[in-house]
Amino acid sequence: MLTIDRIAICADAERVFTAASEIERWPQILAHYRWVRTLERRPTGALVEMAAWRPFGPVKWPTWWVSEMTVNRSSREIRYRHVQGITSGMDVVWRMSSGSAGVAIELEHRWTGPRWPIIGSFAATAVIGPVFVHGIASRTLAGLKAYLERKRNA
Repeated sequence: MLTIDRIAICADAERVFTAASEIERWPQILAHYRWVRTLERRPTGALVEMAAWRPFGPVKWPTWWVSEMTVNRSSREIRYRHVQGITSGMDVVWRMSSGSAGVAIELEHRWTGPRWPIIGSFAATAVIGPVFVHGIASRTLAGLKAYLERKRNA
């Protein structure tokens, strides 16, 4: 399974990177995040627990996972390796690049799927990736854009 979400944000690159990497603040600025907890601090990142809602009209589906997070300020990359939850084994990369209009973000999720006999790969490519992963990732990027551009214009 591969999902790629992209967005351009009209804001200073340092502010964008800070907002993307300071995930403990996400529940205050992103309405679909239930909580983010740092379980263990590490020299280049942390072990983090994250939970979000995936809305389906009026119904919200709860999601949860634990990731090893690595932050590389010099390359403006944030990486996650999901180690607990249904998406265990998923690799996530946030890539940021500066341009004349602000910062372009590419958010990539790669995963072979859950270890379910026969249907695991199908579940990942037909449901989990396009419905849940993309659904949450696109809301995360849109929420960060709205937050950073609103702060810029305030």
